[in-house]
Amino acid sequence: MTGRLVAAALLLALPASAQDIGARFNDFPTATRADYVFGCMAANGQGRDVLEKCACSIDTIAEILPYETYVEAETVLSLRQTGGERMSVFRGAAADSIVADLRRAQAEAEIRCF
Repeated sequence: MTGRLVAAALLLALPASAQDIGARFNDFPTATRADYVFGCMAANGQGRDVLEKCACSIDTIAEILPYETYVEAETVLSLRQTGGERMSVFRGAAADSIVADLRRAQAEAEIRCF
């Protein structure tokens, strides 16, 4: 009887967690996804096959990283391109770990999609 109660409780919890997972995978705004795909296609070609690979790539990254982490990593990478002493904070170990998470997600996307 206890086993049945546990199974029933798990089944009742499933839709809520499935909704949470769905929301987690769709937390990247459409404009962000489109921007990534445009950049990816500019680097890899303009064909339909490249479009599908690039879309797969951003979907994979969105599965792995929360949107906030993606934005932080993209911001660090963008700020690293500017010069000056004030930007040195974005070249430190803390910034490296943020970028490393994005790089790992990109590597996984490369394996899955290209």
